[in-house]
Amino acid sequence: MLIIPAIDLRAGKCVRLVEGKLDRETIYSDDPVAVACVWENSGAQLLHVVDLDGAFAGSPRNLDTVSSIIESIDIPVQVGGGIRDLDTVDRLLQMGVQRVILGTVAIQNPLLVAEAVSRFRDRIVVGIDARNGKVAIEGWGLTAEKDVQEMAADVSGMGVTRIIFTDISRDGTLKGPNLEAVKKLALSSNLKIIASGGVSTIKDIEALKTLEPMGVEGVIVGKALYAGTVDIFDALAVAEQTRLISC
Repeated sequence: MLIIPAIDLRAGKCVRLVEGKLDRETIYSDDPVAVACVWENSGAQLLHVVDLDGAFAGSPRNLDTVSSIIESIDIPVQVGGGIRDLDTVDRLLQMGVQRVILGTVAIQNPLLVAEAVSRFRDRIVVGIDARNGKVAIEGWGLTAEKDVQEMAADVSGMGVTRIIFTDISRDGTLKGPNLEAVKKLALSSNLKIIASGGVSTIKDIEALKTLEPMGVEGVIVGKALYAGTVDIFDALAVAEQTRLISC
């Protein structure tokens, strides 16, 4: 199972939000590139980068910072946040992004997602962000009338093979992941799943590790790493990472 450090970008800085709320922001670094290098040097094999400004605005706002991160490290990077057209997908992949994460557009324009998968295959990932079991979009500002399991079935029909599942109520809270929701999604879909939201201790990593046979292939860890409640070396040891990631 992959341990995937998160770098959330807002105004060019590395930040964390609680439940996606802008008024509950903590700035952890003015230098996201340096942070990326720390995670790479610590042994991470994949980096998760979110353009928060892009997610709220509907189009990327931190591309220069994303480009600098990619140029400064050798491990793969997956990027999400405000990516809602094929030109942006192509631009990010040309920049060297390994995987592009689509979220809102999977609800608003599923044909675009299907086209992206047709062109770029496993380099397209869909983010399913849940609030009380329903899918949230547009920087988590709106909640769609579609439940998580239905959304997973839809994106599978688009050709998507991998999703990132986030329980918004746990994100940035250090309350622990929603294990039951992750397990339910894993058992009800044929998708590879990266879990996100709420990791607070090494026991959370151990618990998610038990879901690996069900298709949970990774966990995104953000605030726990920055706050020091999870040591990345301990997390990597639990996950038993022994190979470089590939699509």
